[in-house]
Amino acid sequence: MDRIYVVAAQQLDLLELVRESTGAVMAVLVILVAMSLVSWYIIAVKAAYLSKARRQSDQFQDVFWRSKRLDNTYKEAESLRRSPVAQMFRAGYVELTKLKKGEKEKDRDAESMELSGIENVERALRRASLAETTELERNLAFLATTGSTAPFIGLFGTVWGIMHAFVNLSANASDLGIQTVAGPIAEALIATAIGLLAAIPSVMAYNFFNQKIKVLQSDMESFSNDFLNIVKRHFFK
Repeated sequence: MDRIYVVAAQQLDLLELVRESTGAVMAVLVILVAMSLVSWYIIAVKAAYLSKARRQSDQFQDVFWRSKRLDNTYKEAESLRRSPVAQMFRAGYVELTKLKKGEKEKDRDAESMELSGIENVERALRRASLAETTELERNLAFLATTGSTAPFIGLFGTVWGIMHAFVNLSANASDLGIQTVAGPIAEALIATAIGLLAAIPSVMAYNFFNQKIKVLQSDMESFSNDFLNIVKRHFFK
């Protein structure tokens, strides 16, 4: 019995099946392999990016709550380019600086200045949050596309390959043994297998990265509220 399994394993040569594929099946395999390679590249880059973003965000928030001066915090934020929270702070600080300069240069109604100033800072924080979220989600759409379409692309290659195999068999009706049928069908089924191999890691990575991004978005939202409260208490009394 063990010998039967060894022989079967020796006969199942995936690389040989891929090399023997032709026509539409080969085109499907090339597309799937390309999608898989691009997906793995995105996974590697995105994993490193989100890890650094998480680490730098924790570092910035520690500095922010320990610092007594916003200008010192701003200098620290400039060195933490991957932190979305730090970039939000930079946008809010720049807008706040502009407002305080304008307040000194112009004599305006205090209440009007306070309302417009807070709204401007809030808009700056919101714009920065949207920009950072866009950056965090960059290329995730490709992972979602690969995860949802790769199995169907592979299935198309399989169906086409099986159709082609049966057309060839109908032309050789005198030879309908299992060995004649098994080879072409195995070559066709490899497309579905590679489609699944491309889709499964993409879906898992997409869900994993989305969860990480949600945590960072929650940090940005909390920081935005905290920063606005600090600005209201200390700059717009």
